[in-house]
Amino acid sequence: MTYCVGMVLEKGLVLMSDTRTNSGVDNISVFKKMFTWSVPGERIISIMTAGNLATTQSVVSQLEERTKAPEDRQHGLLELPTMFQVAVETGKLLRETIEQTQDANGTRGKGRFTASIILAGQIAGMEPRLFMIYPEGNFIEASFDTPFFQIGETKYGRPIILRGYDRTMNFEDAAKLLMVSFDSTLKANLSVGMPLDLMVIERDAFAATHERRIEHDDPYFDAISTRWGDALRSAFHSLPDYSFETSE
Repeated sequence: MTYCVGMVLEKGLVLMSDTRTNSGVDNISVFKKMFTWSVPGERIISIMTAGNLATTQSVVSQLEERTKAPEDRQHGLLELPTMFQVAVETGKLLRETIEQTQDANGTRGKGRFTASIILAGQIAGMEPRLFMIYPEGNFIEASFDTPFFQIGETKYGRPIILRGYDRTMNFEDAAKLLMVSFDSTLKANLSVGMPLDLMVIERDAFAATHERRIEHDDPYFDAISTRWGDALRSAFHSLPDYSFETSE
């Protein structure tokens, strides 16, 4: 399983992903799920992946190859003129990869090779944009009504973001909010695990403003986890007491 979040702020974009993949409790590995391409001063594009590992690695490898092969550059991440077209090409590549793999495996492959992608970035002269791309290749874009996307194991961390998100918040608070969301997910589901990858993309910077890998023994994340647990217990005990006795 996986947990990845992409968030739109007025100041830019904030992304975080875990790195755990597993095929049963006795086969757990660490694989990067966040990948970034950039042209200084012109564009930055990042994707996060969830789903079948072979599928996502194939998609990422093909995207990487398109930045190198001259005959494919017109369809490459570093050549397409808008983020919308980047989303179209990424979705098309994802759909084709899934279809080819499933067809090659016959009836055994149905539903086994699906994947989804969060795409984020900015191209010069345009706004920062965030998309969620589905296995079928179609996608939706973040908006004021839907300012963040999650893929993978989403249910445990979603309530945290819903209650804490503010489009005007600064990057530091956004990173802290995502850490709380990931901590809640880590506590609830063993298939999501550290290290975590964090990236901040400031508007019109066209480069990673802040990039960090959060390891198992990270002191700041440990402090967030401990204090969030203490704060929840304190908040619970501060609530009005429930009584079995009914008042007249």
